[in-house]
Amino acid sequence: MLDVRRLKLLRELALRGTIVAVAEALSFSPSAVSQQLAVLEREAGVPLLERTGRRVRLTPAGENLARHAEVILQRLEQASGELVDARRGLAGPLRIGTFPTAARAILPPALIALSREHPGLEPMVSEIDPADVADALRAGNLDLALIHDYDFVPRPSEPGLTALPLCSESVYLASNDTATDPDSTITALTDCVEQHWITAIPGTACHAMTIRACQAAGFTPKVRHHIDEFATVLALVAAGQGVSLVPELGAIHPPLGVRLTPMPIRRRTKIAHRAGSDAHPAVATVTSALRSAVPQMLDAEQ
Repeated sequence: MLDVRRLKLLRELALRGTIVAVAEALSFSPSAVSQQLAVLEREAGVPLLERTGRRVRLTPAGENLARHAEVILQRLEQASGELVDARRGLAGPLRIGTFPTAARAILPPALIALSREHPGLEPMVSEIDPADVADALRAGNLDLALIHDYDFVPRPSEPGLTALPLCSESVYLASNDTATDPDSTITALTDCVEQHWITAIPGTACHAMTIRACQAAGFTPKVRHHIDEFATVLALVAAGQGVSLVPELGAIHPPLGVRLTPMPIRRRTKIAHRAGSDAHPAVATVTSALRSAVPQMLDAEQ
């Protein structure tokens, strides 16, 4: 009989390509992953991995079993949801991942509604970069997460996961208020070729969006500061330290001295969870609560 936990390791190896990457994603040691995959090979009765020096790759039999593992894991998620549905009421922990602006603007009203309607449910919120959500969901460290992508930075679909649209928002060009000097008013990205820029930390979607949007406008931004937290970004803009692209949820209460100009760029928020868990009562209930909690100023999406 094939062990489901070992099938999960094989699926991750098919996705990531190296045992070290699988170990890092699932918080195992590389030796533990190798040992478990060796046991899986004995259970299967055929070679699943080809070893070339320090590297491994899946054999045709291993690739086929990995495809079956994807289907098996999805069906197990469905079965788990049906078992929960057979019990009375929702109870126990549900681990939710989120990014900061969604944690501030969307989650609080959703959590209030959940505590009132399902007091036995225990939402547990963790802030996480959207780029790390797929690993956390597949590893079972999260049950559901809010993620986002931007125009210019589409997020690729992730094997084993489902992402449902929640809402979209405008992106603003934040600049120092120069209303007293009409000749220097900033209304478009092309007005900022000579400006200093404030972007998020390299490697994040927010940083990539800014760089690509400026490049699409015909220039490479002169980046002076790298800041992730939008309130700090706006404070630096107010202090005359540069301009920045800020999503609507990050610019709800701009400080004095900041002008917000809407740009033809959108940020889209989605609800991600493991494939097959759509009908899990807790996941479905939290998804419904999140949809009801989307601020009216944003464009809700179904």
